[in-house]
Amino acid sequence: MPPKKARIKDIAILAGVSIGTVDRVLHERGEVAEKTREKVMRIAKDLDYSPNFIARALKTKKRLNLVSLLPEPTEDNPFWIKHPQGMERAINELDPFPVNLSQITFDLLDENDFQKKADRVLNLHPDGIILAPIFKAESISFCEKLSKRNIPFVFVDGFIKETKFLAYIGEDIFQSGRVAGQLTDMITPVKKDILVINLARNIQNVHHLNNRTQGFLSYFPESGKNKGNKLNISIPNTASEKIKQEVDRIFHKNPDIGTIFITGSKSYKIADYFVSEGIHSVNLIGYDLLEKNVAYLKSGIIKFLIGQRPEEQTYKGVKKLFDYLSLNKVPERIEYLPIDVVTSENVNFFL
Repeated sequence: MPPKKARIKDIAILAGVSIGTVDRVLHERGEVAEKTREKVMRIAKDLDYSPNFIARALKTKKRLNLVSLLPEPTEDNPFWIKHPQGMERAINELDPFPVNLSQITFDLLDENDFQKKADRVLNLHPDGIILAPIFKAESISFCEKLSKRNIPFVFVDGFIKETKFLAYIGEDIFQSGRVAGQLTDMITPVKKDILVINLARNIQNVHHLNNRTQGFLSYFPESGKNKGNKLNISIPNTASEKIKQEVDRIFHKNPDIGTIFITGSKSYKIADYFVSEGIHSVNLIGYDLLEKNVAYLKSGIIKFLIGQRPEEQTYKGVKKLFDYLSLNKVPERIEYLPIDVVTSENVNFFL
């Protein structure tokens, strides 16, 4: 039988003082004689006493007001569908506690919309925030406002080191790029060229794609065997005709491309191009287990997908905020999730 957990009452009996005195000592409330304080602390240590944080949180009258600020999922970019599911699972598990979650979304292609929605978040007077810092400059400005108001915030899908974030849950973005580089190096003939495609507008402000690209390119001079050219393009407009126009142009100038790496979740856009052009000799590597990506992975058009566990990111983000705000538990600041390499043979285990 496990040993009985020590209670405040047990400490009070051994110390010969009231329960109220023990409570004041343990929680540093009110004045207590130094000799009494030392005695209570020594007995608490001897008994290996730890406070019942759960009971304390249940007794609180304050309702926590959490707010998420994440991109809006769209038919063109459904990656963000999973994130709300993770938050809702966490809130359901916290049902006995007074916790409320408001979800605000912004246009993934519009920095101005992000700023407007950030102002709306502040007007909700949140106790804590889940944030995807897609736009670097605007996110830094928003985080400075949060820090001035002492509002803790947790990052998902990337973090900005210049800010005072409470925690980050997600992939090591730079290292994830290096993993993609290693996969590319494994399947690309030594003399073939490699193309990196960023499907994003204003790529310089989308810091996570930049970090991923840097990680990818850093692999080759250090560890890679491939000797081909490393090409890098950004396509701001992801309409099919625009993608065709840009990729046609790059193929015309560089006909020896052996592998294309897409830094974001829209690998299926390039796979669509492959199908329409009848291309079978070029490898394709991308991110995220979107339905269309998975279909192309199973058919062999996409060789590898790297998963980011979006639901787990937001689930843990909510839990970390709750623990910090209700239980005074300071979380591990950076929690890297595993980098999932998904193939046609193991994809069903991730779905």
